[in-house]
Amino acid sequence: MRCDSGERRRCPDLRIGAGAGFSGDRIEPAVELAEQGRLDYLVFECLAERTIALAQQRRRHDPAAGFDPLLERRMAAVLEPCVAQGTRIVTNMGAANPHGAARCVRELARRLGLRGLRIAAVGGDDVLEAVVAGGFHLDETGEPATALGERLISANAYTGAGPIVAALAEGADIVITGRSADPALFLAPQIHELGWAMDDWERLGRGTLTGHLLECAGQVTGGYFADPGASDVPDLARLGFPIAEIDADGNATITKLAGSGGRITRPTCTEQLLYEIHDPTRYLQPDVVADFSAVTLEEAGEDQVRVGNGRGAPRTGSLKVSVGYIDGWTGEGQISYAGPGAEARGRLALEIVRERLARTGPPIGESRAELIGVDSVMPKGAGVTTPTAEVRARFVARCQSREEAMRVADEVESLYLNGPAGGGGVTRSVREVVAIASTLIPEALSVPTLQIVES
Repeated sequence: MRCDSGERRRCPDLRIGAGAGFSGDRIEPAVELAEQGRLDYLVFECLAERTIALAQQRRRHDPAAGFDPLLERRMAAVLEPCVAQGTRIVTNMGAANPHGAARCVRELARRLGLRGLRIAAVGGDDVLEAVVAGGFHLDETGEPATALGERLISANAYTGAGPIVAALAEGADIVITGRSADPALFLAPQIHELGWAMDDWERLGRGTLTGHLLECAGQVTGGYFADPGASDVPDLARLGFPIAEIDADGNATITKLAGSGGRITRPTCTEQLLYEIHDPTRYLQPDVVADFSAVTLEEAGEDQVRVGNGRGAPRTGSLKVSVGYIDGWTGEGQISYAGPGAEARGRLALEIVRERLARTGPPIGESRAELIGVDSVMPKGAGVTTPTAEVRARFVARCQSREEAMRVADEVESLYLNGPAGGGGVTRSVREVVAIASTLIPEALSVPTLQIVES
């Protein structure tokens, strides 16, 4: 662990920063952490359930692709300051191609003149063959994954901290994984640096708690908390990302850089603590069953929240798997109406499209017609008391083929001259739908792989 710039020695606390909370996250806050955070580790969490399937889809079309499209841009921004500060990097930006991602970062490091960096590619999450061979059933339908036939494109297990710990033990400066569980990216450095055993359930539970608080980056510093007049958060345009200061037992203080935007308080941490949690007594992870039910959050100073009382129990021995499959195509069109009678004209436009498709086809599996600003999120009338001055009519339908989906979009565009008065600003899109289902497999079916390349 590093206490002072460029110097690595044993310190009271391990410092881990969150560099990203999703694939499209901002890059500047991570640069700020790399330059000023005095970090031991900078972690980029960039995968979601659907993101990994989309990455697999890209790799089907180009075997060299499949890793995060912003990987090179992020690494170009932080590599030099991380090397200068002695900060190691852990990320799941490998997505469907960790080995390709490692090669990309190696070439980037060489161009930057950063020689001797050890870059680890961690695999083992791609379990498509095991899911097919084992006849595992999907939670959503009860049918075996094999029933999807040729539409089945991917199956990625949520792997744990173990392979990342192994990579760090091999001296990796940068560890790139595929579908690791989000908290595991943060748990692994704690296990490695603090010397925890892989069956030290209490500490693993606390480390998972810290990882869960950090994994969405700016969400815990107020980004998702902000609500003008109710929950005001300062300087959101310069939102800072969080840092955890962690002691040997896994107790942590969540903080951020002084002068960065946002806010860390007990309420912001409480909101993130509850994020995506079904049963707080049993947060199932590949490394541990974490128990958040007795967690304490104490404000220890400005933008400092001390986190305690996380607990853990033995892991289940099963891994969740995200199964990706092709689920047809969607055709979508949008058109705007403004001025007197805008809402009525927008509704008429949607009725015309619906009737046209019923008369002339193509066959559609499901559709959605809505007025953005009126009923696209909330039911009509929920809080709306004045006439709507402008609306955006949106019609989208699922079809079996690209050609059929294009006809749906065409019908919206034809409203320019064949629909209600004053329509404008048509946009249209057609896309292949990648859907996600889930299953569970024994953890033994995910066999970790580790490859290290040097710059």
